[in-house]
Amino acid sequence: MRSIVEAIVARDLAPATQKRMVADFARQRLADGVQANRQATGREPTYEQIVDGRTGAPLEAVNLPGRIIFRFDGGLGRVFEWIGDMLVQHSPFVTGEYQRSHRFYAGGREIEPGGNVPPADEYVFLSVAPYARRLEKHYEPAGIYEAVAALANARFRDVASVKFTFRTPQEFGLHPPVSSGRSRARARERAARVPAIVIAGDRSW
Repeated sequence: MRSIVEAIVARDLAPATQKRMVADFARQRLADGVQANRQATGREPTYEQIVDGRTGAPLEAVNLPGRIIFRFDGGLGRVFEWIGDMLVQHSPFVTGEYQRSHRFYAGGREIEPGGNVPPADEYVFLSVAPYARRLEKHYEPAGIYEAVAALANARFRDVASVKFTFRTPQEFGLHPPVSSGRSRARARERAARVPAIVIAGDRSW
């Protein structure tokens, strides 16, 4: 998670006073971020402080209008783990194929379970099952991916931006099989977009 501090201060104040006001506001935002991360992850978060592009610089060193960033470590990792677990738990079980069909991508690159997750613009969960779209539409009461996205958004609202959407498997180098019982054009159109959960990445905050 990255928390960006932007504050509006009166221009008729002395520059030193303006900097002090911005620094005080940033400290409050930092406290809010620490609390949100602590509640979401269950542990004391660590973070990186960046002032006008300078890592570790004091808050009062900001050059107005400037920018202060607090980059928290580990917050999104817990979000990814939780969403992955919930997708499996909410998946209908017949043969186990659908439960095994969920994939996770960081910046378009597939990440194996337990693998190191690199910084990326976005992170995406989707199913490679050829019937994922149909199952999402008819699974009661609110689909699988849509339901998990709603739960994740409610749980991690202060830590991550989570949304339900549809994405094309081809974006990630996947080529879903085309069902032989439909016209080629319609089958390709249906296979082109599957349910997905998208988490905003570090550079999107």
